[in-house]
Amino acid sequence: MSFIDLNSDLGESFGAWHMGDDAAMLGIVTSANVACGFHAGDPAGILRTLKAAASHGVTVGAHVGYPDLVGFGRRNMDIASDELRADVIYQIGALRGLARAAGTQVRYVKPHGALYNTIAHDRRQADAVLAAIDDVDASLVLMTLAGSPLNDWARKAGLRVAAEAFADRAYQSDGSLVSRREAGAVLHDADQVAERMHRLVREGVIECIDGHDIALQADSICVHGDSPGAVALAAAVRSRLARTGIELRAFAGTGP
Repeated sequence: MSFIDLNSDLGESFGAWHMGDDAAMLGIVTSANVACGFHAGDPAGILRTLKAAASHGVTVGAHVGYPDLVGFGRRNMDIASDELRADVIYQIGALRGLARAAGTQVRYVKPHGALYNTIAHDRRQADAVLAAIDDVDASLVLMTLAGSPLNDWARKAGLRVAAEAFADRAYQSDGSLVSRREAGAVLHDADQVAERMHRLVREGVIECIDGHDIALQADSICVHGDSPGAVALAAAVRSRLARTGIELRAFAGTGP
């Protein structure tokens, strides 16, 4: 692969609660997963992030999640299918309105946190999210965990898919992410992270927490905006890839 997308979760500050450094990250990434107010983000802050993304030419996606501001969307929820479907429609719609005001548009959807991990394997909740995207705009690309069953479910539902790998997270041997409750789940060494992502793009493999490599094909690499040292990690990944001729470009296109 000679090109790949680099994304980050942004727009997650809430009132006086500051999360991440959106301004710096938008100078590095090619796609921005912008919070929609359910797991994080307030309207004014989200609008500022969208305007900054537009000024940097960064592609915007709706970062939809469970209604869980207190838990930052990282707590599992057994939500009824019709409620989840409506929640996702609501979030995409809200972000599309703000994006239009900011001079940009929403081009893809990336579920957040517990919702992301749940629908990677839970068919019922996955179907609710897929139906919501189809209800709003079937041309929106769905970002999925690389190697998960959701990739096939989404394609069979007629949606386009972008498979994602995580630069700053450890992997289990089955391709799932190591739980944040376990030691070593979040990676902090910028050089190590950059080399892992270089191998992913060049060789299609990633080292698991047990030391073994597994095959993994991805269209996008994520650096979590709330991770300690996130800007340095993202910059290291971009620099490492660029030095070896790998182009960074948005999987969902650019433009207003």
